[in-house]
Amino acid sequence: MKVQDIISLLEKIAPPFLQEDYDNAGLITGNFSWNCTGAIVCLDATEEVVKEAIEKNCNLIIAHHPIIFKGLKKITGKNYVEQTIITAIKNDIAIYAIHTNLDNVIDGVNGKIADKLGLLNRRILAPKRNLLQKLAVFVPLAAKEKVLNELFAAGAGEIGNYSECSFETEGTGSFKAGPGTNAFVGSIGERHLEPEAKLEVIFPTWLQNQVINALKAAHQYEEVAYDIYDLVNSYQQTGAGIVGELETAISEIEILALLQNIFKIPCIKHTALTGKPIKKLAICGGAGSFLTAAAIASGADMYISSDIKYHEFFDAEGRLVLADIGHFESEQFTIELLFDLLREKFPNFAVLKTGINTNPVHYFTRMAD
Repeated sequence: MKVQDIISLLEKIAPPFLQEDYDNAGLITGNFSWNCTGAIVCLDATEEVVKEAIEKNCNLIIAHHPIIFKGLKKITGKNYVEQTIITAIKNDIAIYAIHTNLDNVIDGVNGKIADKLGLLNRRILAPKRNLLQKLAVFVPLAAKEKVLNELFAAGAGEIGNYSECSFETEGTGSFKAGPGTNAFVGSIGERHLEPEAKLEVIFPTWLQNQVINALKAAHQYEEVAYDIYDLVNSYQQTGAGIVGELETAISEIEILALLQNIFKIPCIKHTALTGKPIKKLAICGGAGSFLTAAAIASGADMYISSDIKYHEFFDAEGRLVLADIGHFESEQFTIELLFDLLREKFPNFAVLKTGINTNPVHYFTRMAD
């Protein structure tokens, strides 16, 4: 097992293309070609986690948060980031971060939170745009089924929960083979008319090379005629946050108690209660104040996230309950998500959950007299 084998799986689930501009997801230390002795999954790749990996003979750490966000001009060990990097490099430990790209897929960080809450009828709260392309290709009638099958296998033709989606029209194509060509049909120097099908499929932008390679490998023509169009449509499977519904409505007090129990939170900061039942929930793991307006627009009764600043609580305007459950607490199940994905794909490979609580925030609760 190579480090690359593990990363390839993760990047099929959460393509690096989906990370935000400010992010630094990807391989931070180490080498793709290393033999992988085992992997530890965590939220934060601290020096303590690196030492844990060394102790447990795991040379790959898969973290949600990148240990390096900004460039390091010097590495002298003056802070926890530099100390972590030094320890990792000295001991040949690869650190891989899967951050906002995992936030931005429907079955990622927020999908796991939705699982814990039992949300139904889920959709992305703020879908991303300009991530889709359409391929139109002209093929001889006898080859259309083969070409379609290869395009589908390469990831084209998926719309929401539907796969193998395409559109087909038939017509006549013309071409004249020039000197030195090896035409599949027709004669050199003569115009040829061929009954053809125009096939149209959509695909995520990051799959373009994969889709085009599959097309050319399956197509019979020496020169393949095709067009690619950029689409401005929202891609409903990617974006920030999730909105969904509880099976039955419950009171505001009941949902707060449920959150406290599921996420093991000593206390929850929230806006004033509205007295209305809670049925539709909007959620975003990590810092999510930028989605408050989207949560209101979705018709959610409550928006659950973290790192809400004082003045940002006013943005709820009494139209929903805004609840801050803590950054670490909201993302803690990401460890379980990554662990389960890797164990399912590589059942005989050593994948471990970190035993270290990396939450830098602690709570003090005074006991009643």
